[in-house]
Amino acid sequence: MSITTRSQFRQVADVIRQRIAAGDYLAGSVLPKEDDLARDLGVTRPTVNNALKVLEAEGLVRAIRGRGTLVRELPPIVRNAQARYATSHRERGRGAFDVEVKALGREPRVEVRIERVTPPASVADVLGVAADEPSAVARVRHMGADDTPLQVATSYIPLDIAAGTAIEQEDTGPGGIISRLAELGHQQVKVTERVTVRPPTNEEAAYLQMTEDQRVYEIVHTGWTATGRAVEVTFHVMPTHQWTLEYGWDLT
Repeated sequence: MSITTRSQFRQVADVIRQRIAAGDYLAGSVLPKEDDLARDLGVTRPTVNNALKVLEAEGLVRAIRGRGTLVRELPPIVRNAQARYATSHRERGRGAFDVEVKALGREPRVEVRIERVTPPASVADVLGVAADEPSAVARVRHMGADDTPLQVATSYIPLDIAAGTAIEQEDTGPGGIISRLAELGHQQVKVTERVTVRPPTNEEAAYLQMTEDQRVYEIVHTGWTATGRAVEVTFHVMPTHQWTLEYGWDLT
């Protein structure tokens, strides 16, 4: 069996990727035009075009009509699950996401929609609430840093806990809903997270500015009290190219 050489367009993608890493093409800047790159690299324009498609699928660049191809504005954000749910970390801001984005020197942007809803059956089962009537408060958040969209997060909290509290307010205060739950006597002592990778829905792709070749993490986060009650289920939908997931635990 013969071994073929690496495709030329992938070699071109390697060169452009290396130049971005070296700072030759700065974050947020517009790459040279395809014709100029082709002359510079001694290849055809279709080869450059195919190379840029590879980099776009990786999330390293994105094409904007009328502007050209831009280098990704933000580096991947490390989401350290162990640290982000610690009270001392969350209460440095309006929750873990607020702290993560400000650590980059960027301004968090969050649009919130709050509703009393009939939760999905799977969520109702975990929360122990009715699946055939409004029994949960849903907090749907579109989240970004400056002008870069980063995440869609939907939290479900039992209505009997959240009704009439700060959890139904747009700004839940320092530490976010986890701190408000603790104040209401429902402190979380354990969290579980299930992570899958999938294509974004059309709505998610539109907000997160993703192509059909890109993928999202879907993290289903559940918070549990000392009595074993689940008091929060949150679906985090995040571009895989924009986030690095980090988990750690002590071995005993």
